[in-house]
This record gives sequence, C-alpha cells and structure tokens, in this order.
Amino acid sequence: MNVQKRNNVHTRGGSGTTMLFAHGFGCDQNMWRLFAPGFEDRYRTVLFDLVGSGGSDLAAYSRTRYNTLQGYADDVLDIIDGLGTGPVIFVGHSVSAMIGMLAAIRSPERFAANVMIGPSPSFINDGSYVGGFERADIEELLETLENNYLGWSSTMAPAIMGAPGQPELADELTNSFCRTDPEIARHFARVTFLADHRADLSRVTTPTLIVQSNDDLLAPVAVGEYMHDAIAGSTLSIVDNVGHCPHLSAPSESKSVTNAFLQRLAL
Repeated sequence: MNVQKRNNVHTRGGSGTTMLFAHGFGCDQNMWRLFAPGFEDRYRTVLFDLVGSGGSDLAAYSRTRYNTLQGYADDVLDIIDGLGTGPVIFVGHSVSAMIGMLAAIRSPERFAANVMIGPSPSFINDGSYVGGFERADIEELLETLENNYLGWSSTMAPAIMGAPGQPELADELTNSFCRTDPEIARHFARVTFLADHRADLSRVTTPTLIVQSNDDLLAPVAVGEYMHDAIAGSTLSIVDNVGHCPHLSAPSESKSVTNAFLQRLAL
C-alpha cells in the first residue's frame, strides 16, 4: 500500500515538529491554504486528503473500512508511521477533529497535541446534550442528500461556510462539495452525521485545543463547552466568526489561538 498516493500526502515547511492537517467533510487539503502556511517557518507541515476526497486514490475507498470514523483514524496512523518522525501536532477540522481524537486515543505516544477546529462528538440533541439538531432533522438532511446531492450541496455549503462578508468562500465550498464523488459523499455524510463519540471524550490524554466559532450552524458553542468539560485539561478558544470554517473565514484569529496553545506546550 502506497500511503502517499492513497492520501495524496504533501510535505512543506522546515524540520521542526510535524503538524498534520486533516480537512472536513466535502473538502480537501486546499482548505488549509490560509492557515497552514503560517506555521511553515517553525514546523514541518503535512497535508493530505481523506480517502474519497480531493486527490486521494478513489480506488482505495471501501464502504467496509470507512463505515465508521475508525477507518479514517487508522489511515492517520498509517500516515504518521510513513512520516517517520516523533509525535505530531494534529490539526483536524470538523469530522477530522474526531478522526484525530480516535487515532490519538488508540496511539497516544504518536501525538504531541490535538487542535480541533469546529469539532462535534455528536450532531444530535440528546437529553441535556445540545448537538444542534434533532434526530429527525439529521435524517431529513441525509434523505435530501441521497435524493439530490448537487442540490443539497448548493444549499448547505453556503449555510455551513457562513462568512456573510466573504461570499467567495461559500462558492468555493459549494464547488468542493460538487467535485466529491456523490456515492462516497452520501456514505461519508451518513457516517459523519450519525456518529456519536461523546463516550470517547473522557479517554483523551493528548493536550487538546478546541477552536469554536461563536456562531456556527453545525457546532454551536454549547458543543465546544461540552467537549471542554469532558476532555481533561483541554483548552477552549472561542473565535469571532460566523460559520463552521474559521480557518478559512477567520484565519488570523484561528492561527493566533493555535499559536498561543502551542507556545504554552513549548512545542
């Protein structure tokens, strides 16, 4: 198995600690272009595509392997092994924050820190837990996606991106969604939006930063607060941003809170 080809891995930056960047649903590694370069002077930055996304090897996609997020977490561990460096700083957006968390739980010695941007362990409200959506809302969302993926993409991408003053970002996310293979996207969406990893939060031992937008359709502030309470020793940073992608729509503030976190860890 050629992991470099499978995940379209690209390495930049210097020879310091490795920072590994993982994109969210319907995206690819290009979504880090306003964020990752700010770390290249101090870190070795590594970008990749989840299998089924971007320039990854679509032939490697398996509905069995990727029927849970653990399959993607296994890929992350493969990538780290292939890099041949010490523990990495993992930066994951949205569902990839959970993927990185699962990988770090399985193999904590390979992770120096976890930076979670817009994470959510569960999108579905449950008792006192506020995930942002009722179960029926998620089922309706998935049904619409199944029946009309391109229509769903053109409607949902602008709502997910937010960033009302930067409409070009909504267009970019729409185009990214539309470039994704619809069959793979439908399966990945079901895995993403029905996942529930709340019980795993207490198992995290890696130093963790949670970067949360103050206005996010997919991951409301209550989700960040819940995760902060559940992950021992974690740091929660709320950034002033409308939307689910602060690394694109508020990159300066997102980089600032990430740098402050890494400096406290002396990384």
